[in-house]
Amino acid sequence: MYLTPMQTLLMILAVAAGTQLTRWLPFLLFPENRCPPAVVTYLGRVLPTAVMGLLVVYCLKSVSVFQAPYGLPELVAVAAVVILHKWKGNVLLSIAGGTVLYMLLVQAVFA
Repeated sequence: MYLTPMQTLLMILAVAAGTQLTRWLPFLLFPENRCPPAVVTYLGRVLPTAVMGLLVVYCLKSVSVFQAPYGLPELVAVAAVVILHKWKGNVLLSIAGGTVLYMLLVQAVFA
């Protein structure tokens, strides 16, 4: 599909406007001097955990425990994430450590 320069410019402007709107809208709707609604506070408290749970389910949904390597790389990596997080309490370290360990396992150990 070929776009004219004007269509390209309009598309870039629309994406930039949408990006800016999503960045500034929370500050306009919920200024610092006002308390946010209870539902927003609730969602801010429960959504991070729900999203992490959803990501774990999504990542593990296609793991087969009936064929080699029987889900061992995934199990070891998940255990490493839990152990790192309990030990250090750092989300970034836990996720990065688990990812690096998983990649090592699937590319070098269980290849």
